[in-house]
Order: sequence, then C-alpha cells, then structure tokens
Amino acid sequence: MPLYDCMLLLKPHVKKEALADLVARVGKHIYSRNGVLTDIKSFGNVQLGYGIKKLDGRYYQGQLMQMTMMATPNINKELHYLNKEDRLLRWLLVKHRDTKFGLESLDDNPWNDEPDAFQRINLYSNEYSDEDEDDDRDEYDADQEQKKE
Repeated sequence: MPLYDCMLLLKPHVKKEALADLVARVGKHIYSRNGVLTDIKSFGNVQLGYGIKKLDGRYYQGQLMQMTMMATPNINKELHYLNKEDRLLRWLLVKHRDTKFGLESLDDNPWNDEPDAFQRINLYSNEYSDEDEDDDRDEYDADQEQKKE
C-alpha cells in the first residue's frame, strides 16, 4: 500500500473536540478499508495567502492538520465525502513516490537510492562534446592576428 499525506485546512473557530472528531472519522474510514494511520501533525492556526470564500464568509486563517497514512490507491475517491464537511476549508491528498517499506528497505546495497537516470560525466572532458561545435579560440586568434597587422 502506498503512503499518503492528507492535508486538512479547517476553519479557525473550530473547537478541539470537533477537530478530534473529524480526524477520528477519517481514521476510522481508513482503518475500515485496511489502511493504517501512521502520523498526525497539527500546525496550529496559519495565515492564508488569500481568502477562502465559503457560505458563511471569507477566511484568511485556518487550522492546518497533516495525516500520514498507508491506504489503498482508491482512497482519493473514498475521501470525497470531506467535500460536504462544513468545518473544512480545503483538503488535499498527496501520494508519496518511491517510498520503500518493510523488507524492501532492508536492501544490502546502500547505494540503491541514487538515481541511475543521470550519467556521471566529467565536465572538463571532451568525450561527450558535439562534433558540430566550433572551437571559438581559433576564431579569436584569427581576429587578434588581423588587428596586429
């Protein structure tokens, strides 16, 4: 199961009990789908860069929460019930890429995390230079000789 971060931006006046209730409901939903809630972080009240308009006004502050979870890939569709939640300003689900868990992370070779897509090229060698490229030094030398004459 892949790892996801669910960012919840709640209205600033939401009480701690209501916030805990919402997090518990999302957690129970994830557990019922054989997922695991691995971490919960609260960033407190944050100032927003722009106002978020809702039916009861425009909000320039919000309470930010991050829930890290391991869940099935269809969790994005299952969490759409959060759109109807009136205590939320916004929510976002982000999938972690290239994360290894369990026995995959206990590899013998510690250098497996290096990206193989990049070639190791010496910047000062002409091994990979294009043949069509002109040598500007020859032109410069020819210009200098013409000026001397």
